[in-house]
Amino acid sequence: MSKKTWLLTIIICVAVGLFASVFRNTTVRTISVSGECLTTAPRDKTAITLRVTALADSAAQSMRDATAQMADITEYLKSQPVQLQTTQFNSYEKTEWNREEQKSVLLGIETTIAVEVSANSVEEIEQILSRFADKSNVYSENLRMYTSPEVLKPIMEQCLSVAVENARTRANALANGDNKRAGRLLSVSYDTNTESSAVPINGLLRTKMVTASAIDTASGTIMTRDTDVTVSVFAVFEIK
Repeated sequence: MSKKTWLLTIIICVAVGLFASVFRNTTVRTISVSGECLTTAPRDKTAITLRVTALADSAAQSMRDATAQMADITEYLKSQPVQLQTTQFNSYEKTEWNREEQKSVLLGIETTIAVEVSANSVEEIEQILSRFADKSNVYSENLRMYTSPEVLKPIMEQCLSVAVENARTRANALANGDNKRAGRLLSVSYDTNTESSAVPINGLLRTKMVTASAIDTASGTIMTRDTDVTVSVFAVFEIK
């Protein structure tokens, strides 16, 4: 066999191989299915937002008064087994409608500072409520129980794995009609949903600070059921 014939043979073989590879890739059969996992996660955190307000003739005085009052609160909270995060700090003109004069009247500058307080137990939040229940211009908001990210993350990951397996089971059931089965997982996308916050129902939201007995779970003030976790996936499998 001549050198030219040998080279031509190699070129033809390579071309045939590439064509066969392309042909195989373009004829891969796939199946797209959805899968879901429903589970729960324990609520390991209780939180409440404490808000102070101060009204004064000037913004500077209003801010000083609000800051001083919040400083007293945070000084105590820092000595407790809780976590703090400031969620609001603003000043604005406070007005009210004067019916006699039929116009809006400026009352002064009001400063609002809010801090979220979270703890590992209801009892710790109960102590905080008792501590500040009689303080003027101190309000409570958004009393709730929730699942912390540290607890939720591994539960969510396990649920994602279950959702993918459920999708594979569904893919196998559909492919079985052609005596096929689901092969490699080619792609997957997912969506998660959690219902974590418990809504207070006994007048705690945006009201004056109440006494500690208001968070008694037996009264129905806050719900203690676990967090509902839903993971949905959309998966594409190769059919073999």
